[in-house]
Amino acid sequence: MSSTTSTTSTTETLRPLAGRGRLYWALADCMTIVRRQLTHYQRKPVYIAWQLGFPILSVLLYGYVFGGAMKPPGGGGAADYRDFLMPGMFVMTMAFGFINTATAVVTDANKGVIDRFRSMPMAPSAVVTGRGVTDAVIAGAELAILAGTAFVMGWRSDGGFLGASAAFGLLLLLRYSLTWIGIWLGLLVPDPEAAGGLFVVAFPLTMISSVFVQPDTMPGWLGTIAAWNPISSTAAATRELFGNPGAGGGSWIEQNAVLMAVVWPLVLTALFLPLAVRRFQRLSR
Repeated sequence: MSSTTSTTSTTETLRPLAGRGRLYWALADCMTIVRRQLTHYQRKPVYIAWQLGFPILSVLLYGYVFGGAMKPPGGGGAADYRDFLMPGMFVMTMAFGFINTATAVVTDANKGVIDRFRSMPMAPSAVVTGRGVTDAVIAGAELAILAGTAFVMGWRSDGGFLGASAAFGLLLLLRYSLTWIGIWLGLLVPDPEAAGGLFVVAFPLTMISSVFVQPDTMPGWLGTIAAWNPISSTAAATRELFGNPGAGGGSWIEQNAVLMAVVWPLVLTALFLPLAVRRFQRLSR
């Protein structure tokens, strides 16, 4: 009798609140995951120092160490090259972010955190969407710090408030689309060390692009690959919106950089979001 009463009481306690549907609980669970992941950054500030410090160091190194030897399109000095370089550095930072995503996901998987989440009465999508929202918040912080560093170095946006806002929006859109690649890869690789090895893939992808130089300075076949690289489209589009040198080019893809800076992330999201969700659903319990 006592056992029956206890079971009944537990059932009543776990009963969902009336009037709150699946969408509400999916959003609530997602935000719980976001708070949990941001709390990790708060309690381990060394992660913040590394994740936000590396982009700043890269901007300073590429801007001052290599900047004096590089020439922007149309000529000019080191200061003009920094104006050309900064939008590219913003894009490169967003592109490298998927490695952090993959590392965080595989770390949670290896520690059994994801298995614990899957055993709880929570929305199955919350783990994946919570990771995406967290990365968007971190990416926003990275961009704010990078833009402040670039401003100190003398970089300016001549595209006005709307142009600059649109440029930062395109950067976050690229980062958001690459988040799904990071989640998918994080669920595929066996351990965090393997996730760190993804840098070997990411580095050439950013180098064969318009981040540092214009594609028309490369050999023909390599320049074509660089021009069609999604990273190049976002770099060219943000230069155009910021009013910095280096926008435009001779090919169709370069002439429609703003359009393609929207299309490429949507295509990547359409491809890798279902792959990430499917991979998550197939994880063994």
